[in-house]
Amino acid sequence: MPAAETVQQAIEATYQSESRRVLATLIRLLGDFDAAEEALHDAFRAALEQWPRDGVPSNPRAWLVSAGRFKAIDAARRRTRFDALDDMGEKAEPVFIDTAAWADDESVDDDRLRLVFTCCHPALAPDAQVALTLREVCGLTTEEIARAFLTPAPTLAQRIVRAKAKIRDARIPYEVPSRADLPERLEAVLRVVYLVFNEGYSPSSGAEATRHDLAAEAIRLGRLLVELVPEPEAQGLLALMQLHDARRVTRVDAEGALVPLEEQDRSRWNMASIAAGLATLDAALALQQRGPYQVQAAIAALHARAANYEDTDWRQIAGLYEVLLRISPSPVIELNHAAAVSMVDGPARALDLIDALAARGALKGYELLPAVRADLLRRLGRRDAAREAYQAATAVTQLEPLRRFYARRIAEMR
Repeated sequence: MPAAETVQQAIEATYQSESRRVLATLIRLLGDFDAAEEALHDAFRAALEQWPRDGVPSNPRAWLVSAGRFKAIDAARRRTRFDALDDMGEKAEPVFIDTAAWADDESVDDDRLRLVFTCCHPALAPDAQVALTLREVCGLTTEEIARAFLTPAPTLAQRIVRAKAKIRDARIPYEVPSRADLPERLEAVLRVVYLVFNEGYSPSSGAEATRHDLAAEAIRLGRLLVELVPEPEAQGLLALMQLHDARRVTRVDAEGALVPLEEQDRSRWNMASIAAGLATLDAALALQQRGPYQVQAAIAALHARAANYEDTDWRQIAGLYEVLLRISPSPVIELNHAAAVSMVDGPARALDLIDALAARGALKGYELLPAVRADLLRRLGRRDAAREAYQAATAVTQLEPLRRFYARRIAEMR
């Protein structure tokens, strides 16, 4: 009999790595989000009971899908007072969809892509698309999603409930759209995948500076999208994620504080990820259909190609942000543009842009606004004002590594 502690660790590791894939397949097999979530929990409860006795199966994911599916069948039997399944009518039909497909690795691998397109269906509101994808595809808690989007948790929970009901009542299909329908559906999917990546690359809260599981899953979904529909913007998003992820291991120091770009050890950047990102970007640009993800990837490429912070082509980066503001204007892009301007025209000019942006109230509560302002004040030698700005940034951040970084800067300003 395997050691109980070893089996417990295996179950926890399997939950971290496989639970969302198992859920996606159960949704396909059962045809219902809530039934699939209940089946997922039942499957892991069964694993806690059986794996310590029987050992960890050779294919844990297939075992869990099979267990969850049959737990759902048992639940359906109980709901109908143990009537024969053949007599259950339409209510039981989803249980029998594609009954052998759980053992098909290729089909299982595609399930999360199917789930992304279902969650991002145009019948759902954009905010519901994002919330449902982060909840069902990536496994973020309702509270984590609410914090990420500055929304009360009960409001966010109701949004997810309504989205599930809409999928059920409108009979939204659990499938990848036809090629003819892909272009109009792709924009929402790309936006959601990028938000998932951002939550992994720079979490909204918590003790960790990165959540590699989320970032890696977003990149995997990005690759699947590029294989499915090699449109320029899909390639641009994949390149952007690859180039950002190349810097991941250098973004936190030994004490757990975030390390700004100018202080990162570029010799530790992932050269393979950079090469892959540059190649993906070149393929996108060759199609000559510019879009915001390609422009952002081009900015990331300039950082990746620079031997050091000082040699970065900041003038070109500022120009690319101006292009981005024309094709996809937003206050966050204005903030990034101001930061780039500070490297070209100096921090005083950038501070004027930041103060004008703050006066409009467009980024109220957005922690990077006081953080960028604090950095500009620090570079101008205005220590007291910089310290106050760092304290303002600390007050609104819920990410512990950022708090440590701001604390270090505040100490430097004393």
